[in-house]
Amino acid sequence: MSLVVRIAAGTEWSWAQAVVLIAAIIAILGATITATLTHFLNQRSARRERQARAFAEALAVIEEYAELPYRIRRRRPTAEARHDLTEQISRLQSRIAFHQGWLRIEAPGVAACYEQLVRAAKRQAGGQMKEAWARPPAIGDTGMNLGTAYPRTEIDQARDRCVAAMRRDLEPGPRGREESARPPGTGSPK
Repeated sequence: MSLVVRIAAGTEWSWAQAVVLIAAIIAILGATITATLTHFLNQRSARRERQARAFAEALAVIEEYAELPYRIRRRRPTAEARHDLTEQISRLQSRIAFHQGWLRIEAPGVAACYEQLVRAAKRQAGGQMKEAWARPPAIGDTGMNLGTAYPRTEIDQARDRCVAAMRRDLEPGPRGREESARPPGTGSPK
């Protein structure tokens, strides 16, 4: 009794040939699944990296904004220096608006915390800028040391909440994104 497999076209195959064919099909399927899974994981990792970089840039803009009272106090006493600072403030506000829009599209849960951070920065650093403009510019090397730091408590607290939301959003899987999409203080679903 010979072991032969009949294929639909009428060709006879031995069991050994059939096993080789099945093994090849399994290997091709395995390679395809591996390649697809690797591509998916690489894309997810690249997206996470892009998003983390964008989050960092959004936070950096706020830090630059919070430093403006110092820059204003240390300005040169010229009209050109005042103009340069107002241009810088305008560019920073445009960049802040860009990041607010980007976060509303890409990470709505983070956007809410970022907007709270923006409000805190504008309230605290904005008031400090107003006060810094009213003071005379620092003169000479000794004038560059302002003696006291501007308080940043409100900005720091809002930044900490924003960073926590960003971390949740960057967590792998749907749970991280689900948690950050919820407004702060609403707790987790039951």
